[in-house]
Amino acid sequence: MCVPCSPAMTRKRLWMAGAIIAVPIIAIGWWLTSPLFFDKEVNESFPMSAGAVIPDDMTAEEVEAEMEDAAEKTPSEVVEEMPEDEGPVNLASGRLMGADDFHRGSGTATIYQLGDGSHVLRLEGFEVTNGPDLHVLLVPASNPAGRDDIEGYVDLGSLKGNLGDQNYDIPSNVDPSRFGSVMIYCQPFHVIFATASLG
Repeated sequence: MCVPCSPAMTRKRLWMAGAIIAVPIIAIGWWLTSPLFFDKEVNESFPMSAGAVIPDDMTAEEVEAEMEDAAEKTPSEVVEEMPEDEGPVNLASGRLMGADDFHRGSGTATIYQLGDGSHVLRLEGFEVTNGPDLHVLLVPASNPAGRDDIEGYVDLGSLKGNLGDQNYDIPSNVDPSRFGSVMIYCQPFHVIFATASLG
């Protein structure tokens, strides 16, 4: 025989069910909206050692530090002549623009070919509205206006920070000349935050 629940017991069960449903909704809501209230600044130097030959007794970080130290000295302080090497070549560049009044962006996006033939995307003076799960994309279209315009894109990874200078390696099997723009893109909602047409 089924015993009917008292009104107090029914209310308690409803409160428990409500709490079980509310906790994940609140957690997801915080994950989606919290980036709007916080900035993350990243300031990376240009990858000077990218094309350098790393000696067996040194790490890439040690070579980078040594090259930065040499760059800060005046020519008279550098005793040994540096071997002539092709420096980075600016292949394409563009100014970042926000997608609308809410999704704002500024700074420059530049694709460089480094001395070893590899490519890197550099964002400088960069600032964009923060958001959940933002990614840096290379897009074939030169003026993408929406989700339908990003077909054939290459994802360079998650945005490191919504402020500051930063570098993104371009995979060796990707030809940067086939891309017309750089895009900051929100993966969960398929929303464009900022773009830079490359020229």
